[in-house]
Amino acid sequence: MPSSTPAQSPRSADGEPPVDRDTVVGKVVTILRAFTVDDSDLPLAELVRRTGLHKATVHRLAGELVGVRLLDRTDRGYRLSGGLFELGMLASVERSLLEIAMPFLQDLYGRTRETVHLGVLDGHEVVYVAKIGGHRQASAPSRTGGRMPLHCTGIGKALLAHADPSLRHTVLASPLARRTPRTIIAPGILARQLDTIRESGVAYEYEESAPGIGCVAAPILDVATNAVVAAVSVTGPLTRYRPDAQADAVRAAATGIASTLDRRRALR
Repeated sequence: MPSSTPAQSPRSADGEPPVDRDTVVGKVVTILRAFTVDDSDLPLAELVRRTGLHKATVHRLAGELVGVRLLDRTDRGYRLSGGLFELGMLASVERSLLEIAMPFLQDLYGRTRETVHLGVLDGHEVVYVAKIGGHRQASAPSRTGGRMPLHCTGIGKALLAHADPSLRHTVLASPLARRTPRTIIAPGILARQLDTIRESGVAYEYEESAPGIGCVAAPILDVATNAVVAAVSVTGPLTRYRPDAQADAVRAAATGIASTLDRRRALR
């Protein structure tokens, strides 16, 4: 007897949760997630291969997505359309946060001349809302709109340290993927580090997400509730960059963003 369990797509390269491919919405999301940051456009055959959906289904849905400006048709196949970018910029929480945080991020970049990140918590991952870097920016594995695990990034650890205790427990009880030889995968060691982060107000990463880079991060906390809203960080190559030297600047930027968010909320 065939299983009644809905077909689900595997987690994407960026770590999004699986979707039910038996529904139209699930099929659409599977097609959109088939594109990666390295893709410009994809032929129909490649979309079929990556999604595992029937060719006729992919062809029909891709055509409908072109019609509503979520995909563009090209000579080689299909590519993500600017309509997706427009929808993304309508995300109210991230848009408001970004508008307020951007002057602080720009000031932090001007002071350090190293790569500056703004990230928010999503499940067991950090989603990067903004990334500012100049010509000599570090070759960090992050990108705007991308995801990274909480346990191996400075900004992720800053978020996790101030997150709900139940999330912290769940992350520490889950397998911690080793991304480099220096990634902390022992729950006890990570738990002690998170305690230190809560006390000091800053988190550090030393070659835990990628070789050769270091990071200092600080949480942006809601002034009224002390709940974590986001986190800001500065990342650079350890050949020239000392994360601890920028701890005060990063902490000040996070505090400034939090205060501005609170004032904006009071004016509503």
